[in-house]
Amino acid sequence: MTRCAFIGLLAFLLVGCSSRRLSGSALNEVRRPAFISRIELRAGPHSHVFHDGSYRDKLKKLGPQEADRRLEAKLVSSMTRFELSERLRVMTFRQLPREAPWLNTVDPAHVATVLESFLVEEVPALSPDYDLLKTLRADTVVEFVIQDYGMRSKGGRAGAYLRGYARMFWLEGRSELWRHPFDLDEVDGGVEHLDPFKVGKTPALFRERMTDLVDVLSSRFAEDLTPKERKAGVPPRPDAGPETESPGQERPVPVKPRPPELPPGELPDPD
Repeated sequence: MTRCAFIGLLAFLLVGCSSRRLSGSALNEVRRPAFISRIELRAGPHSHVFHDGSYRDKLKKLGPQEADRRLEAKLVSSMTRFELSERLRVMTFRQLPREAPWLNTVDPAHVATVLESFLVEEVPALSPDYDLLKTLRADTVVEFVIQDYGMRSKGGRAGAYLRGYARMFWLEGRSELWRHPFDLDEVDGGVEHLDPFKVGKTPALFRERMTDLVDVLSSRFAEDLTPKERKAGVPPRPDAGPETESPGQERPVPVKPRPPELPPGELPDPD
């Protein structure tokens, strides 16, 4: 999968979405934004793979519902909800221009502290009390919300998907300056098949696909947050804070010999 393919996928899937463009004049009024990235409580990861009858022979006696449950457990182990949402925030921020108002962005660690650690992965990412951010002198919020993600299959072709929305709004009055719904689906986009049985043995394959989707999405968001009619600035901007996950930190996947019987919690081996 090339980056161009993902960009094309993104453009295809976002056509027709209800969105609000950020204007340069509106951005000029922003003084101190705060960034929030969260995943809704029941967002996933979900597996909608084995209801596809294409896998019936491969599953043999294993029912589709149980197979999806086992695959979901593998998806959960590949990438935490916090890693996924935090990568979206970090990668978007890093691509923003070195100019106001991004120079004055509230430190994400301070945001997490004021919101009582709602960004910590063990805590369900419920909608926060945005007014608490006023104590940090924030006037606007840039928020990324993942509503659903996981894997699905159609006609024997499986892939990752990611759905949700991003927005920027004033703390006073909650009026929105920018909104961008997203619905990225590798199956509909014609991306190369992601073998669910291979994911069952090597969950890092799902992690790689989700990382690709998030990175392309963050590039699009950074573009949206940089209106073309606005003059660019030159001062350096502060760092986004430590990235939750980076290349080289992924745990190696242990290779186990194939057992004679299908062990509890496992899917059949890939072909």
